Amino acid sequence: MSLKVAIQMDPIELVDIDADSTFRLAEEAQIRGHELFYYTPNKLILENGIVFAKGFKLKVKRVKGDHFTLEKEILVNLNDFDVVWLRQDPPFDMGYITYTHMLDRLGSNTLVVNDPFWVRNYPEKLLVLNFPDLTPPTVIARDITVLKEFKEKHKDIIIKPLYGNGGAGVFRLGPDDKNISSLHELFSGINNEPLIAQKFLPDVSKGDKRVILVDGEPVGAINRVPAKGETRSNMHVGGRPEKIKLSQRDLEICAKIGPLLKAKGQIFVGIDIIGNWLTEINVTSPTGIQELERFNKENIAKLIWEAIEKRKNI
Repeated sequence: MSLKVAIQMDPIELVDIDADSTFRLAEEAQIRGHELFYYTPNKLILENGIVFAKGFKLKVKRVKGDHFTLEKEILVNLNDFDVVWLRQDPPFDMGYITYTHMLDRLGSNTLVVNDPFWVRNYPEKLLVLNFPDLTPPTVIARDITVLKEFKEKHKDIIIKPLYGNGGAGVFRLGPDDKNISSLHELFSGINNEPLIAQKFLPDVSKGDKRVILVDGEPVGAINRVPAKGETRSNMHVGGRPEKIKLSQRDLEICAKIGPLLKAKGQIFVGIDIIGNWLTEINVTSPTGIQELERFNKENIAKLIWEAIEKRKNI
């Protein structure tokens, strides 16, 4: 049985077809005979309780510079679709939150992946705090006194915006670094959100492991090694992906968080592990499928679609 699939994502003309997970998911859906429709978040509409989108029927192909074909723009009722993918990248701002509220209004016959209610309530740097035994010492606060006390206690820390993404705005403050007040002032001039501070984990020099979970089960991992002189391992700031196996500690972490993710409709999730510590649970728009497939010679996109098709009883 073919599914009607809508993909809410960032502009498709900008994707890197060799790295983008959304492109890979669309490619696999097409292989499986599903019908694709593409739209950007700014084309989502809620009118009289009905969720519409302006977008395009979509075909994809693995040809650089010519990787998609769109038909003419049309207006569709998203309730007519079997699956809607919520795949635009953060920042997790009020726009993002509003789009999750709009998608929440779709009927029960439309499966939104990942479930927007829990995407909204489980932003990456907050959900991990449900598992304090798995995470490094962490504090979330706007009060500079609290942040200074945390720095004094742990000496070497990472400080970053609570709703940032892609490694943007991540700073390491070493034992002799006196810039915490200046950074607090900088962030305070941008927004009124709290900051998150974590004890620095020296193991990050060996890599920040991205583990992919499908419907609560780990299916593999890649290791992202930071560039020389960097503490950030994100690949679009110079991190290098490496092949790596799941450790016993990785499996223990997944066993503790997996059942919650599955119960809350988080079908495709990427978690970050440094050393023995869980640092983030990414549910908004996780990445890493293509790198993992190349290293392990496994079809991870197929596993994700099988989980979706199982929920749709096909």
